[in-house]
Amino acid sequence: MNDPAQVEALFTRADGQFLFARWGRPIVPIVFGVEDSTISVFKGAIEAVVALAGHKMDEQDAELGANLMVFFLRDWDELTATPNLDRLIPDVTPLVARLKTAQANQYRSFRFDEDGAIKAAFVFIRMDAAMSQAGADTIALSQIVQTIVLWSDTAFQDASPLAVLKEDGPAVLKPEIAEVIRAAYDPVLPASATDKSHALRLFARMGQAQ
Repeated sequence: MNDPAQVEALFTRADGQFLFARWGRPIVPIVFGVEDSTISVFKGAIEAVVALAGHKMDEQDAELGANLMVFFLRDWDELTATPNLDRLIPDVTPLVARLKTAQANQYRSFRFDEDGAIKAAFVFIRMDAAMSQAGADTIALSQIVQTIVLWSDTAFQDASPLAVLKEDGPAVLKPEIAEVIRAAYDPVLPASATDKSHALRLFARMGQAQ
């Protein structure tokens, strides 16, 4: 990634707004709807990406208990049938309608603290045919990469943050995306930003963050 404009695009939303945020507290994950082996894979991926960022994990969030919740579903209608989910996801019924219309297989929702930093994230994965073909390690890595910072809603529409280096091999994080993540957690930088100049500050640190 050799142009600050490329970094800026990763955090510029479809409506033209620049919006950056990283986690402001240790990440406490919990995974629902899968076997223990998949939970272990997911937590391993989270630990790896958190270590890459130089961030922290914890056993419990004082305010929320767990602050990164991952749900595996067979169908989006399961969201409306889940008790008390509307406390986490407002307007869940119209959201389900939109997800079904779009034939989406994943959705992420974030909550922020008073400084604009991420304080919680909710990840929903519908196991359609495409998701079912992907390995648990690929799904896990993809989701935590897309949750470790608040990327633009268009950031990975045309290109995945992951790459497969050899046929039938595991997916790995693209080096340029890893650089952005490392730079994003530079303690000198603010935890959130709405000014495009923040992209220049990230770009300036990408080579140094190796």
